[in-house]
Amino acid sequence: MSWLLEPLRYSFMLTALLAAILVGITCATIGVYVVLRRMAFIGDALAHTALPGLVVAYLNGWSLFGGAVVAGLLTALGIGWLSRREEVREDTAIGILFTGMFALGILLISTTRSFRDLTHILFGNILGVTPADLLLIGGVTFITLLALIAFHKELELTSFDPTHAEVIGLRADRLRYLLLILLSLTVVTSIQVVGVVLTSAMLVTPAAAAALVTNRLPRMMFIASIIAIASGVAGLYISFYQNVSSGAAIVLMCTLFFGLAWIVRLIKTRKPKRAKA
Repeated sequence: MSWLLEPLRYSFMLTALLAAILVGITCATIGVYVVLRRMAFIGDALAHTALPGLVVAYLNGWSLFGGAVVAGLLTALGIGWLSRREEVREDTAIGILFTGMFALGILLISTTRSFRDLTHILFGNILGVTPADLLLIGGVTFITLLALIAFHKELELTSFDPTHAEVIGLRADRLRYLLLILLSLTVVTSIQVVGVVLTSAMLVTPAAAAALVTNRLPRMMFIASIIAIASGVAGLYISFYQNVSSGAAIVLMCTLFFGLAWIVRLIKTRKPKRAKA
């Protein structure tokens, strides 16, 4: 048991474990809607378009979290506004903002003295999460989960049957804006843990694995949360003992769980062979 308790002697590991659990729950829960609505590309875009906000905040000595929130919210609202117009499709709006904002972030990075100063933004630094960061992550987790619980029925209906939702009077566009805003907040907190590059994996992979196991939404969210939490904890232990990137280890554990879920799905769907007469 010593190998299990050894990392818990360090305060930075305890903080990192709490951050991984909070981010895992948030990403997994909202990630189910991302998978059901086929919004995986939006999650990836929001992760990358937060980059200029992070760099601007870094260069001016401001809060990185605040800079990412501003950039993420502007992108989410921009995607929603552009895609409302018939002249621009949603995937086109995402592509325009994704490439434009990410290019701006790369341009700003090129003005810094050292690229190494910003590698933690790109690849995450969960071991560097401070108690203040943990409070922010906890606040975002609380707000996101509270909103998802309050609008659960509406979001579920617009995800599975948007036409019927419109018929009974639900404003699907407003719910979509809400989901985009919550998604941008979730992405920002995930960047603290796994960085810009790997954030979309935390959103999509646990939810996709859960979707292979069940088609009931509450159960899907629960299974996805368990996968995300287990991946976060296991990834941190691997990082601690093997001295590898914690963000990458967490995402690879998510991928491993997805592979296991896929195998379970294959076993369940395999039809028994008929005996020959």
